[in-house]
Formats: sequence, C-alpha cells, structure tokens
Amino acid sequence: MPTRRRAAARVLAVAALSAAALRTALGPGVASATEPVALTLEDAARTMIAYPADEGARARNSVFQVPVGVVPGNREPARNIRVVVDASGLAGIARVVDGGYGNCTGSGWVYTCEYGTLENDGESNAPFDLVGLDGVEPGDSGTVTYTATADNAAPVSGTTRMVVGGPTLEVSDQDEKVNGVVPGRQVPLVPEFANRSRFRADRVALLVTARDGLTLEPRHGNCFYSDASPTSAWCLFAADAAPHTAYRTSAALHWSADEGELGGELSYSWSADPAKPEGYAVRGKGAPLALIRQPEDGFGGSTTRTVEVTTTIEADYRPVTGTVRGRVGDTVELRLGVQNLGPGEVGDEDAGRFEVIPPEGTTITSVPYSFEGDDHDWACTRPKIEGDAVVCGLESEAFPQVEDGSRTLTFHVRIDRQVEGARGTIRTFNPYDRSPGNDIAVIPLDASPASLASRLGPVLAVLAGCVLASAGAAVLYRRRRRARGA
Repeated sequence: MPTRRRAAARVLAVAALSAAALRTALGPGVASATEPVALTLEDAARTMIAYPADEGARARNSVFQVPVGVVPGNREPARNIRVVVDASGLAGIARVVDGGYGNCTGSGWVYTCEYGTLENDGESNAPFDLVGLDGVEPGDSGTVTYTATADNAAPVSGTTRMVVGGPTLEVSDQDEKVNGVVPGRQVPLVPEFANRSRFRADRVALLVTARDGLTLEPRHGNCFYSDASPTSAWCLFAADAAPHTAYRTSAALHWSADEGELGGELSYSWSADPAKPEGYAVRGKGAPLALIRQPEDGFGGSTTRTVEVTTTIEADYRPVTGTVRGRVGDTVELRLGVQNLGPGEVGDEDAGRFEVIPPEGTTITSVPYSFEGDDHDWACTRPKIEGDAVVCGLESEAFPQVEDGSRTLTFHVRIDRQVEGARGTIRTFNPYDRSPGNDIAVIPLDASPASLASRLGPVLAVLAGCVLASAGAAVLYRRRRRARGA
C-alpha cells in the first residue's frame, strides 16, 4: 500500500476509535453528539414501584412513560421518532394491556410508540397499562427495556426496573374540619394509618402538605421540610408496621395559619415504599417522631386524608345597590354587586354569590358583559320561574374587580308599570362572611308615568290606521263611481 493510503487508513481508524470512545462515555441513554441529531432517554425512570403487593390482580398502573429527548444543538429535527418497548421481563410480576395515550400499538409484551418529529425538546408516551398479579411479594421485580430510533439519529436504549411495592397504608376516609383557628397560633396534627394487609411494611414514611396560607413548624429530627417556613414535610420512621395493625405518631406535628388568611387545607399520606422527594433540605432539630400502636378502627380505604381549615378572619360582604329610576316603558341600567369590607380577601373559588329580585313592576331583561372580545347577554343565571332571583356567581369571568373590593355588573331593567312603594332585594353570600346584618339591601322603584308620546303612540297608531282605511275606502268608492259612469 502506498504511504499516503496507509496514512489515510490510520486517520480513519483513529477517528473510528474516538467515536466509539465518545459513545461509551455518553452511556446507553444518549447518542453521539457527532451525529446530525442525538436522542436521549436520560429522563426515563430507572426504578419505579409497579403496584402495592396487597392489591394483587386488582392493581392497575397507568403512570409508566418513556420520555424521549432531543439533545440541544442538533442541526436538524429528529424525524419520525419511534420507541419499541419490551416488557417480557415482567413475566410473573405483572401483565401489560392496551392503555396509555392511544398512539402506541402492540400485543403480548412488545409495543411500538410513534413520537413524531421533534427539535430540541422532548415527548413522553405511555405505551401500556400494567396489571397486577396475585401471589406476588413486596420486592419482587422485573425489567422493561426500550429503544428509541429516528430516521436521522442513532438508536438509544434504556431500562426501567419495576418493583412490587409494600402494602397500602390506609387513613380515615372521613375528612376533618378545623374551624375558628387564630392566625399565628400553633395547631396540632396527629397523623394515623392502618396496615390492613397480610404484609409487613419494613419502612414507613409520612408526607404532609399545607396549602392556601398554612405553614408547618419544622420541629422533628426525622422530618425533612421544604424550607425554613415550610408548607410540606417528609418524615421517615425507623419502626416497621406489622400486618393488621394501626398506628399514630408519638407526638403532634404543628401548623399555623398565616396572618390575614381566611382558611386553608392540610393533607397527609403514608407510604411503605419511602423515597425521599427532591427539595426537602431543612431537617428538624427536635426529638424525632415515633409510631404508637392504636386500635384498628375508623380506617376505610383512603390513602390521603384532608383537613379543611377556617380561621377567625372573615370577609364581610355588603351589597352594592341602587334605585330603578325611569318612566314606564323604559329599559334602564343599574349597577349591582358586592363590596368586600374585609379584612380577608376571598379567592375566586370561594368568592360566593349575590342574588337579585327586581322590584314589582319591573323585569330584568339582560346582564350583559364582554370577555376576550366576545359579547354575552347574561352574566348570571336567569330564573326559570317568574319572580325567582337572578343568581350571580362571583367566580364568573364576567366580574372585574376594582380597588375597593367591589364586584359589580350592569343590569338592564325594564319598567313595566308603576307600583307605589315597590322594592326589590339584593342578598350577598360567601362562606367567610360572619356578619349577616349587612347582607341584604333594597332596590327601590321610582317610576314615572310613560311619556305623552309613548302613551299616545298606540292611540295615534289606531287613528292612523283608521285614516288610511278611510282614505282607501274613498279611493275605492271614486273608482267604482267612475266605472258606473262609464
């Protein structure tokens, strides 16, 4: 071989070895960056719980997904991405059945998913649903393998180990309500659970979450909190949970409502497959919590318990009202609604409503509003029976909120007749209004007689009709006389 050809061959060999080394360094989940497009499976779960052992054949898991990403910096989109998923490694652990998002097809253990064309982003598909089997034990496991390919990218492969989880830990299915909480004052919470299965839970963890202005107190040494003023805590317990037993924490966790809050919500759940979530960096400095056995009563199939909280803070509504003033026959505008006197601010979900009954002798013809460029005739619910109230839910998109806490709408009211002393009513409602004395206001009617023109209108119309009829008769009479004369 000439010297020049030997040198070229050595260069190609070195390049091939370098490319192979790069692919090895990147690992099985990422294609070489020297390709025009590179795929990655790095966001796919390496291990996950398939289902709790005690559920057996009743279990169904729809959460398994295969996320495929495109490595940033590619020179063109990844075209026609496909993923082949092989679940045969789950034999004896679970079955797979059709499910997912509907763009995966297959039978038996192998499914193929179409991901389309992607550029510098990713996509997830759920290839199938997992169905449990009876007779499994906690810790039994199997492996799912998958390979992603594209028309213009090297294939990448990954695996996910599916583990049969520990028993389901149940809580009371009765949600708890705590009312009259003073903001800033510590309130205790004693979580409890029952292991009603035949399996022992070797490790137990508790997750507590506070929402809508509630804050946890970071006290306990075996609990990790989301931050220094946490709204979430994750606690790991050294003790296990025997079959057919129930437990509570040895001491209370504490929480408080923030200043000015009307209420909030707590929830907690227990797990026999504890894995510390991300973002729990603050560890409590006090004595750790333990588990104490208690009677196995009052637990009914739920895995999460919710505690609904209301505080001593209120949102005092009063009606915004006015007088229906005009002549009989007129349709007038009237601004009606509510004003929040506070001190609490109500969110849209709990904003409440107001109800309007117009004065006798009048009719509400519309409550118009515009939203995103579209005009609507009714912002409120029209009554099905005449005389019933028009109901306006304050969570509606129709309500603008102004700086003084008012939410009002323009009502179109037709004055049908004069009724001396007629008064309608407007009544306000919200779950945090504890001052009912100002919840109702009147809507007076001040109606004047119809204008002369409007009153004479029907008469003039009749007279005009008579004149036209007479004129027509005269014309016809003259025509007939001329016809006879002819």
